[in-house]
Amino acid sequence: MFERFAETTRASVMTAAEQARELRSPSLDVEHLLLGVVRNADDGLREVLTEHGLEAEEIRKALYRRSSGNPLGEEDAAALRSIGIDLDAVRESLTATFGEDALDRVPAREPDGRWGWLSGRPGFRTPVARDAKKALELSIRETLLRHSNRIEAGHLLLGVLRAANSATIELLGGTAESRQLRQAVEDLLDRTV
Repeated sequence: MFERFAETTRASVMTAAEQARELRSPSLDVEHLLLGVVRNADDGLREVLTEHGLEAEEIRKALYRRSSGNPLGEEDAAALRSIGIDLDAVRESLTATFGEDALDRVPAREPDGRWGWLSGRPGFRTPVARDAKKALELSIRETLLRHSNRIEAGHLLLGVLRAANSATIELLGGTAESRQLRQAVEDLLDRTV
């Protein structure tokens, strides 16, 4: 399947994996694919994205804000409290010992010996979430519907729009904006056939 990806599409998926790792996400999600497409769009698609107010740096900032709050959820914190570990006390101790930005300076994980095509470099693997896999599958369907032999970044974006989760819808500005963007991308792809 990946041999049918256009260069911009391949770059979009690789960027999505890289951004998921940098944002310390446990998996590559649909919103990371959106960020990858916006970062690697060709001129025509970039124009459509800009018209709809989508810029890579703004999306990345929004994803960072979402991920930097509490890396452990409330259920995790409650489970730790039940065995006598106060997460806030641990954070305070780390800050006192290592400085204000101690938790932000955590190094990237070391290679684990496995290779993943989404890794960006050998030894690093980014699991792909179910909804992101669905977006990739839907991009193939979009390609076939348009009788194209290559999966372009626009097809990937249409897959993302069809498989959008709540985070992706929020990044897009809501359901109505998502529908408008879909129509604009479809029009763009139809003109380039």
